[in-house]
Amino acid sequence: MKYAKNILETIGNTPLVKLNKLTQEVDALVLAKIETFNPGNSVKDRMAVKMIEDAEADGRLKPGGTIIEGTSGNTGMGLALCAIVKGYKLICVISDKQSKEKCDILRAVGAKVVVCPTDVEPTDPRSYYSVSKRLADETENSWYVNQYDNPSNAIAHYEQTGPEIWEQTDGKITHFVVGVGTGGTISGIGKFLKEKNPNIKIWGVDTYGSVFKKYHETGIFDENEIYSYITEGIGEDILPKNVDFSIIDGFTKVTDKDAAVYTRKIALEEGIFVGNSAGSAIKGLLQLKEHFKPTDVVVVLFHDSGSRYIGKMFNDDWMRERGFLDEEITKAEDLIKEHIDKPLVVVRTEELVSHAIERMRKHKISQIPVIDINGFVGSIDESNLFDTYLSDNNIADKPIKEVMGKPYPIVKKGASIEEVSKLINKENQAVLVDLGDNMHHIITKYDIIGAIK
Repeated sequence: MKYAKNILETIGNTPLVKLNKLTQEVDALVLAKIETFNPGNSVKDRMAVKMIEDAEADGRLKPGGTIIEGTSGNTGMGLALCAIVKGYKLICVISDKQSKEKCDILRAVGAKVVVCPTDVEPTDPRSYYSVSKRLADETENSWYVNQYDNPSNAIAHYEQTGPEIWEQTDGKITHFVVGVGTGGTISGIGKFLKEKNPNIKIWGVDTYGSVFKKYHETGIFDENEIYSYITEGIGEDILPKNVDFSIIDGFTKVTDKDAAVYTRKIALEEGIFVGNSAGSAIKGLLQLKEHFKPTDVVVVLFHDSGSRYIGKMFNDDWMRERGFLDEEITKAEDLIKEHIDKPLVVVRTEELVSHAIERMRKHKISQIPVIDINGFVGSIDESNLFDTYLSDNNIADKPIKEVMGKPYPIVKKGASIEEVSKLINKENQAVLVDLGDNMHHIITKYDIIGAIK
């Protein structure tokens, strides 16, 4: 009989799959190393086992102990599988930018999850680096994994993933492309491949808001480059010891939008359901296409599963809110489709100014059309109210008709964006859209800005 003694023995030997539609413009053979076939659905299973086994061997991790780690989710999953099989407790410290699915999955496999803010300095006591270290200091019989600086991370890929890629390509690989986070994957695989053939090029994919690319090119750790970003699993605001810059031939940066868009493209065009860092990796590869020739064999690594991003990159509303959906916006009705289900907020001429102010607060809006029995007769906006208040601080008890401005222009729903844009200026803060059947909606300058790609 052929069977694994436990789930950990199923880690590795993931398939290499030719990409077809997404790489039509790439003049080379492009193969994806699909790490979702690991039992924890990510590349991190490999190094999780290696780090734990090495810690057991030298006594850092003792029987019945507690494993503590800061993770973007995937390393935590790999550690959780090991903890279950080997009888350890696990605390995962995760940043609040990670998907809800990742937190839910970690809890489902028995991990205690502590969520920390993303947009703080690494040295801030609230950061997930600092919280992980503090919990390790405070928890008896615990071991802090520290995947960023733990050499077993890179060694796992030197011993396993690198040899697999070499064997699967029959030694014909010429380029390796992968997103870089802790650095263990690119450094371990890159070291093995370059020992086999020093001419193999190792390319890292970075994200905007991360320090890797500039540091590799200049040796400068530029704190001005550090800012929060949406892309998960790659990029850092620190320099992990596992990133061996001497092995990496170059970096390319990918935007949050491109990473999200290409994550969806991989599923829709290749039938491969993978995560956010895979979107970054394939877009990075496409940005590097001038480096490849017809005889080349390019391997790109897909880190994790798309199931961890259902509420984010695979959710139309989430994508639309961030301007990541390439929807054609050409007419007035396109500008309001995100809030067309909400009723138009209005005030009447005889109502008090305080009523308009209350409606602005409640609905978080800056402009309100004014109506009477004949239709739209005026407008109220926050700048108008502010200017009026400076000359008369009793305006709250005055009727709207005494302070209202001119009514907003009305356009048909098929009016072009250019036509609408020309109507919005300092004197006129909004435009009304006639939807028919005596239904109207409002377009503000923020709707116009939101349509800019």
